[in-house]
Amino acid sequence: MAMPKDIAARYPQAETFRFGDSAALNAEILALVRAGRKTVTCGALASFEARDEPLPQVGRTDIALDWDGTPQLALRTVEVQHIPFDQMPEDLVADQGEFRDLDHWRAGYQAYLTRAGQFTLDVMMLVERFEVVEDLGDLAKRP
Repeated sequence: MAMPKDIAARYPQAETFRFGDSAALNAEILALVRAGRKTVTCGALASFEARDEPLPQVGRTDIALDWDGTPQLALRTVEVQHIPFDQMPEDLVADQGEFRDLDHWRAGYQAYLTRAGQFTLDVMMLVERFEVVEDLGDLAKRP
């Protein structure tokens, strides 16, 4: 789906991305962000490089898509860190919204990274803190 013209005009430098690796996980994460429970996300740095995907940049607003490619949220990056998997601090886990504690995060991300063929204990994680700029859910339905 092409980005609606009004959204593309408001965020001309925006990159687009999808949370998660399935439709169900994508929907769950978008709901957590909308509810204000998720303000941090992360992934293996190598996955950005493998997909030739631009890295998040502090100050840039990017567009989170639903699984079908429809723009859902405009998110501004406020902080980017690179942290090895085995050194992830508990406070960043809480801000990710979907995990009870550090052990739950480790189990979830080990499974996620294993599915992608990227898991090692010291895999470098790109950790992004963001803020919601705009909920685009209704706007994205317009031509």
